[in-house]
Amino acid sequence: MSENFIPPGQMRYARACMVCSIVLTQTRFRNHGCPNCPFLELKGSSEAIETCTSQVFEGLIAIANPKKSWVAKWQRIDGYVRGCYATKVSGSLPEEVRTALEEEGIVYIPRDGSAVDQE
Repeated sequence: MSENFIPPGQMRYARACMVCSIVLTQTRFRNHGCPNCPFLELKGSSEAIETCTSQVFEGLIAIANPKKSWVAKWQRIDGYVRGCYATKVSGSLPEEVRTALEEEGIVYIPRDGSAVDQE
C-alpha cells in the first residue's frame, strides 16, 4: 500500500498527474509511470513527466479504499488506485496529449477546477 504514498521528507519532489491527480515524486513517475494513466507513458520519460504532471497543486487527500470513499467519488477518483491525490492541479495538458486521449476513448476531466458538471 505504501508504494503510492510519499514519505514526509520527499514532498518537495512531489508532482501531481494532470489526468488523475495522483501525487508522487518525480522519481516514482520516472521509474514506474502513473499507476492510473499508463497511456501517458511517463515511465522513463522526463519530457512526458514535465508536460503531463505539475508541481503546482492544492490540497492533499489520502485514499485508502477508493471504491468505498465518498471523497474519492466526489473527486471522481473512485476507480483509481489508493494513494495521495491533489484536490486541484494547476496546468493544462498539451493539445496533442488531449487528442491522443480522445482517440483512445478516454474522457479527460481537467483537474484545475475548470470542469463543469453536465447534469
